[in-house]
Amino acid sequence: MTPPESHQEQAAHAEQGSTQAQGAESQDPSARFAELEARHAEVADAYLRAKAETENIRRRSEDEISKARKFAVEGFADSLLPVKDSLEAAIALPGATPEQLLEGVHATLRQLSAALERNRVIEINPAAGTGFDPHQHQAISVVPAEQAANTVVAVLQKGYLISERVLRPALVTVTAPK
Repeated sequence: MTPPESHQEQAAHAEQGSTQAQGAESQDPSARFAELEARHAEVADAYLRAKAETENIRRRSEDEISKARKFAVEGFADSLLPVKDSLEAAIALPGATPEQLLEGVHATLRQLSAALERNRVIEINPAAGTGFDPHQHQAISVVPAEQAANTVVAVLQKGYLISERVLRPALVTVTAPK
């Protein structure tokens, strides 16, 4: 640690700084102007480069967003192609028995369910007797019943979630308040 400067040393440093400042002011005005002009050119160049880089980043980001939107369903569509193939194969069998067709329909339904599951499309199928959830269910009708109020009695149509967001609510019948 350095000892504190005496008042004389501080005054000497202040005088030296003052002399340097006067030297810069007493410098030839055209030389000072040239120096400032050069500094301005450097700053202007740096600004233009930063602006161009920002514009390039914005343009790249817009391109990436556009491609993401354009190809967002690519994986989902790819997982549905086997389902389409199975349906086309079923249509191509002219002499299929009802049992064969039913077996094919069940196999195709399993393919479709697997494709939906792979793409995080989750089924909402509340069991009878569970509580009504307005965030995932839509009450289509209300019936009197012996159960507690707002209890699911029947599911008319399954609902679906995609990444924990309701894609379609389950259509349900619920019990009336007593």
